[in-house]
Amino acid sequence: MTPEETTAFEAKIRAYVGREMGPPKRGFDDVNAAMIRHWTEVTGDANPVYTDAQFAAASGKKGLIAPPTMLAIWAMEGYPMALPQTGKVDVQRELHNLLEAHGYTGVLGTNTITEFYRDLRPGDQVTAHTVIDNISERKKTARGHGYFIETVTKFTDQKGEPIGRQVFRTLRFAPSAELAAAKGEAAKGADAPLEVPTRIPSPRGHDNAWWWEAIDQGRLLIQRCKGCGTLRHPPRPMCGSCQSLEWDSVESSLEGEVFSYTELSYPKFPGYPDPLLCGLIQLREGTRLVANIVGCEPQRVHVGMKVKGKVERVDDKTMLPNFYPA
Repeated sequence: MTPEETTAFEAKIRAYVGREMGPPKRGFDDVNAAMIRHWTEVTGDANPVYTDAQFAAASGKKGLIAPPTMLAIWAMEGYPMALPQTGKVDVQRELHNLLEAHGYTGVLGTNTITEFYRDLRPGDQVTAHTVIDNISERKKTARGHGYFIETVTKFTDQKGEPIGRQVFRTLRFAPSAELAAAKGEAAKGADAPLEVPTRIPSPRGHDNAWWWEAIDQGRLLIQRCKGCGTLRHPPRPMCGSCQSLEWDSVESSLEGEVFSYTELSYPKFPGYPDPLLCGLIQLREGTRLVANIVGCEPQRVHVGMKVKGKVERVDDKTMLPNFYPA
């Protein structure tokens, strides 16, 4: 587009800012125990305050509540929102159709921020009020040039009182020439064997590259302040105790115990073990480290369990400390 055409186009899309996407949308169903049970089964959330009426009544909640993460679920359309539109489209679809018609065919959900004002209980009614709150300047991203679109949804209950708020941001972009070429090459090589996924590369910067380089060599180092001798992890430039910028390091024995842990069971992450046990390890030297717990069944792991670490290769590109039952 010429500069004049771009100016006219941007004026069109900015005219949508501040507009409601449509009439307030009340959920098809009131908050109910059956949907709560389905949600907790799918997500693996076993908190009894959601499903055990007797437990919930005796708890600080004084009765069953819905998981806070279900806030937006109660007012969702369901499958019809993904079906081809045969009638009048809402304001959000108008905006996205306009962007697509001008070559911004790619779309990515980038992030969301949700606030919860109170617990929802069976019998509550949820209504969503959504507006297009903001459209960014044209941005250059790794996917191509495009616009970030931000919607804000306010949720109210049967009394019209606010119960939560959600900001949702998407990127609508025109795929870059490099990306289009890559897709073309991928299509040509569709029958080629897929590369085995690896773990996400470690972020290495000015203040922590030395630590990862030691890991690559099979050693786990702990940063030590030269001023007061305090050990600290993760690496950072200043001592939190005496504010000295001078430091060296000591090598860990890799002995410790489980201070806390969690099991990531869904979804499965390509390149990572299943089940994936992430532990906060209290090292014998006194610092704590986030690392995987391996070599045992998840049900055996417990807070206080003694562990012994080993820096080892976890895929073709990555060395990491893993911790085994001692």
